[in-house]
This record gives sequence, structure tokens and C-alpha cells, in this order.
Amino acid sequence: MSGHSKWNNIKRKKGAADAQRGATFTKIGREIQVAVRSGGPDPDVNSRLKDVITKAKSANMPNDNIQRSIKKAAGASESDNFEEIVYEGYGPEGVAVMVRTLTDNRNRTAGDVRHLFDRFGGNMGTSGCVSFQFQDKGNILIEKNDELDEEQVMMDALETGAEDFAEEDEVFVITTTPETYYEVRAALETKGYELADSSLGPVPITWVEVEDPEAVVKLEKMIDALESHDDVQDVYHNWDS
Repeated sequence: MSGHSKWNNIKRKKGAADAQRGATFTKIGREIQVAVRSGGPDPDVNSRLKDVITKAKSANMPNDNIQRSIKKAAGASESDNFEEIVYEGYGPEGVAVMVRTLTDNRNRTAGDVRHLFDRFGGNMGTSGCVSFQFQDKGNILIEKNDELDEEQVMMDALETGAEDFAEEDEVFVITTTPETYYEVRAALETKGYELADSSLGPVPITWVEVEDPEAVVKLEKMIDALESHDDVQDVYHNWDS
């Protein structure tokens, strides 16, 4: 796993959240709605909702807003339902890209995502065209501080069942299998660790380096444009940025 790339992506998203807080909170509200529909409004028994709450706090979403979103989602009508769709394709230089969306109009979203791929020199493909280049992993990030000892954090992570541990400039990156993700996260929280971010999703098997400056610019603009789209929740790619 490239923890460096993972953390860079998180930092970019948090920066975007500061600049476009309202849009970010709207996206998180959609995530909460889908999570509540799939597993109920109690995060203690709904692991997906617990993940979204962690994301919301990472984006500095006030707790009152989170609770209101949960209550609203619990009482939402069927007409408010959103559908989760993942689009796949290639960016410049053959970089594999997966785009996870929540939409109430799949035709609109598919057309918009395809347009953004084309606009920046990419190509949206069919389902499965790049997903084989990724594998699902749990990612847990803990921000460094003066009170945390790297060796102790590593031992705690590995003892709770983590698959891998890495130390980066600003965070400790803990990787798990999909099967142990929730167990490891819960154990770390029980030990008193505050999580900067946690997610379960696609991680590249191999990474692609891009040296052409023009291609780098196009990739940055394409990823930013996709992430800024109202219906897009997450963008996964194998660019070693």
C-alpha cells in the first residue's frame, strides 16, 4: 500500500472541504442516508454509519449537523433514495480510475462522469475494466502527536489483527483485510486512539508513475473535477502522485 498517496488524497479532500464546506456536508448527508437505510440509525450496530460519522468529523462537520442528518435519514421517504454506482475508466498515461457515486438519476451522473473523463484525456469504460487492478483493504489513519510512540502504535495495531503498518510524515497508516477492518478499528478506538480517517475500499495492487508534466496537470484537473461533482463520493486511482 502507498500510505503517502493515501494521505495526500485525504489532505486534498480536507482542503477542498474547507473551501467548499456546504457541498461536502451535502455529500456526507447522502452517505448518512444510505448508511441509515442499509443498517439503521445506531452507529454502535451499523458499522457503515460509524465510518461515515468518522468521515464527517474529519471534515469538521458539527455534531449537531451529524445527528440531524441521521434523524432526517431515519424518517426519509422512498422518493429520497439514492443509488450507489461505481464507474470505471482510464485517465491520461493509463492511470486506472474508479469513481463511486450516489445518485438519484443514473443517466445524468453517467453522462457527467463520462464527459469529465473525455474532457481531460481519459476514457470511461465498462464495469470491471479496471477494478481487477484494485483490491479491497481497510485503511485506518492516526495523526501523529507528541504523546504517541510509533513502536507502541505499531504493536497495538498488529496485535489487534492489522495486516500492515507504515509511518508517514504526518500519520500512522494501518492496513487491514476487509474481514478484520471493523474489528481492528474498534480495538484501536477501545485503546483510546483517535482516528484521523478510516475507510474500507479499493486500494491499487500496483501504482503508475507519471512523468509527463502535461499528463500530470490533466490528471490533477480530472481528479479534482470528478471529486467536485455533486454526485461523486470517492475517486480511487493508481497514480503514484
